[in-house]
Amino acid sequence: MTELAPDCLDTRLLDDFQRDLPLVPRPFAAMADALGTTEADVLDRLTRLQDCGRVSRVGATCRPNTAGASTLAALAIPPHRVEEVAALVGAELGVNHSYLREDRWNLWFVATAPSEAELAASLARIEGASNLPVLPLPLVRPFNIDLGFRLRGPRQPLAPDRDPNMAALRNDDRPLMQALSEGLDLVPAPFATLARRLGRHEPDILARIQALADARILTRVGVIVRHRALGWAANAMVVWKLPEGSIEPAGQALSQVPGVTLCYQRRTVPGLWDWPLFCMIHARSRPEALEVLDRARALPELADVPHKILFSVHCFKQRGALIEAA
Repeated sequence: MTELAPDCLDTRLLDDFQRDLPLVPRPFAAMADALGTTEADVLDRLTRLQDCGRVSRVGATCRPNTAGASTLAALAIPPHRVEEVAALVGAELGVNHSYLREDRWNLWFVATAPSEAELAASLARIEGASNLPVLPLPLVRPFNIDLGFRLRGPRQPLAPDRDPNMAALRNDDRPLMQALSEGLDLVPAPFATLARRLGRHEPDILARIQALADARILTRVGVIVRHRALGWAANAMVVWKLPEGSIEPAGQALSQVPGVTLCYQRRTVPGLWDWPLFCMIHARSRPEALEVLDRARALPELADVPHKILFSVHCFKQRGALIEAA
């Protein structure tokens, strides 16, 4: 799919509102005012972009392991079974991302569930159905987990992440977070529509979204895009092998490299996976991704550190997290 023109209104819409969706009764009218167009035009554009696969949803991304449980996991699948096993993994309701990557551990997926017990049961079902061992790699420490970045102009470092304020989370936030993970209705008053569906009041819904965003339990509220469909087709996961005492300074430095779009530490599995530091690079081409990697390798904290790069070659599934069972 071709890239959007850098000066077109669609690109401005996606650049300006991947985060900070106006939390007002008519958010699309507020977006239209900022863009110099009409509410109907914004809704038409978002509907078209969603229908053609360039936009996943207008909603929110939820911080891992706050209201639910999640893990990155991998399978080492024989080439002749990739399509079969990927379909088994994708059929699991809580799997929200699934990619084929260039490595012996070739199918990488994110599994989410309302609880740790349900997450473990989901991974066990995948193991049983595939007859292959699952490599679970839970999150240990995030350095940056906000995938929103501008589609035009020079690459910029993402703002450093901060710890969530878990005291802000209420028992009745789960249904709201699940709804935002699935996406708002593209209607003039989406928060009123959502409030009616949840049996709540619009001002309460808006206040809770603001509170959860301020607490960094919602990491982003806005237009959630599909980068590959927008021309950012080189999706590279880079993993680094460092001793425990070197991970935090390296992760902090790596997360600030322009072009690095995610950065976090994950648990290792001795003898199977000895790479604790992960980063993601989203680029328009492999050479562009490798340029970002060169800047990362030049960091003093990563000088001569063993690493490997796992390019994505196919996306099997991409959707919001499962926070609350249906």
